[in-house]
Amino acid sequence: MANINPGFPLQRKAATIAAVAGVLLVAGGGLVSCGRTIQPGNVGVKIRTLGPSAGVDPTPLSSGYHFNLLGERIVEFPVIQRTYAYTKERNDDGPENEELTFSDNNALPMTADVQLVMRIDPSKAPALYTRYRLTFDQIFEGPLRNDVRSAIAAETELVSVEYLYKGGRQTVVQKALARVNRKWSPQGVEVSQLDWIGTIRYPQVILDSIQAKTKADADASAAQAQVAVAKAQADAKIEQARGDAESNRLLAQSIASNPEVVQLRAIEKWDGHLPQVTGGSVPFINLDRK
Repeated sequence: MANINPGFPLQRKAATIAAVAGVLLVAGGGLVSCGRTIQPGNVGVKIRTLGPSAGVDPTPLSSGYHFNLLGERIVEFPVIQRTYAYTKERNDDGPENEELTFSDNNALPMTADVQLVMRIDPSKAPALYTRYRLTFDQIFEGPLRNDVRSAIAAETELVSVEYLYKGGRQTVVQKALARVNRKWSPQGVEVSQLDWIGTIRYPQVILDSIQAKTKADADASAAQAQVAVAKAQADAKIEQARGDAESNRLLAQSIASNPEVVQLRAIEKWDGHLPQVTGGSVPFINLDRK
């Protein structure tokens, strides 16, 4: 008669339970690993690559944990205000040269660094991804940068380099901001600020020319000021001479009509002593007048 081990069913049962637990543990881990947590301040866009509903889900995902099924992934878009700088030198936004190039109405080339402040409308994040198939940073670095450069170039091509150099660059960058928003605002990207970082980098020959012209204008203004001063001084002398002549004319007229004025003035100046030598002439003051 065969020897039957009474513990065999129990061992088999325990092995089965362990196997099931292992499967559940792996499955549970798989479910957890296939999810994603969307951080506060971000919005999620779900992309499906399998099944009849493949494509971008039009409903944005709020912050929190979301499961991903087979063939699904989530892309995050920040919806809080962000600042991005396009600069020649390396910065926190990237190591590459992202300076903008443009020219004036005479095709004189220039470059500059700019900075923009923007945010994305959460409700339009899925449509934004559907159109460009780019992440948030890729939109900054690609199509948005291209449109900022094009907008600035379109405005600078309408003015001269002298206009930009003498303060017109602020007007130009604000007009460029309006151009950018006309395209991007309907798509859910609102650029609230667009500013120059530092000064525009002009060719040295242009700087030398502008500075020479500025000096020439200053010298011409100084010369005109000197001419104006000299003319004012000459006019003052002429007016003084006219005043003296008119005074003399009036005095002569007064003496001619009143001879006693001469006698009166002589008396006013006389010290009371008669001349020691008169030469037989009559004293110059008529002492007999009453």
